[in-house]
Amino acid sequence: MIEHKTHTLADQVFERLETDILSGVYARGEILIEMELCQKLGVSRTPVREALRRLQQEHLVEEYGKGLKVLGVTTEDLQDIMEMRLRLEGFAAARAAERITEEQLQELKETLDLQEFYLGKHDSDHIKGMDSKFHELVYKFSDSVVIYDTLTPLHNKVQRYRQKSVENNSRANLSVKEHRAIYEALAAHDPKAAEAAILEHTKNAKNHIMKG
Repeated sequence: MIEHKTHTLADQVFERLETDILSGVYARGEILIEMELCQKLGVSRTPVREALRRLQQEHLVEEYGKGLKVLGVTTEDLQDIMEMRLRLEGFAAARAAERITEEQLQELKETLDLQEFYLGKHDSDHIKGMDSKFHELVYKFSDSVVIYDTLTPLHNKVQRYRQKSVENNSRANLSVKEHRAIYEALAAHDPKAAEAAILEHTKNAKNHIMKG
């Protein structure tokens, strides 16, 4: 089974800044100043410096004068990310169909049920959260660190665009139906059906995102 590392303070700062950049809190071209971030987040310079270094490695920021300029995810990046997901998601789902346990299926079903619940409440933030968790669990249940570590950040990097999708009621409803088809294929331990279902879902997500 995939093991998850304990989060350090630097990890927490990195994830907060990464989320803020990817969700649009910090716009492309905005300058991040280390000391200002320390004051805002209430932490010392060491975890902030480490987080900023990791953001540079992820090509989400670049050095600019006395600070770091936000790069975020460009339209070209988005196109590449979605193309990569189209090539990798099917492999992940097929592998998960072969290896998923009954306990894991129950966890996946509970996540899907919550997504449907929040859909009925028109709660876009929680819909997106459950959407992220659903995909992360599929990657995790492939029982491959390589698959998980490759696809999870790719899915995370398009969260600003995914937010627009979950706010679109028609697309949000269709997405939940597509997740249900993926779940049913996994529950049947049918690799081909799981691959086809998740590729259909990813293709539709790509088309909706790129149109936006």
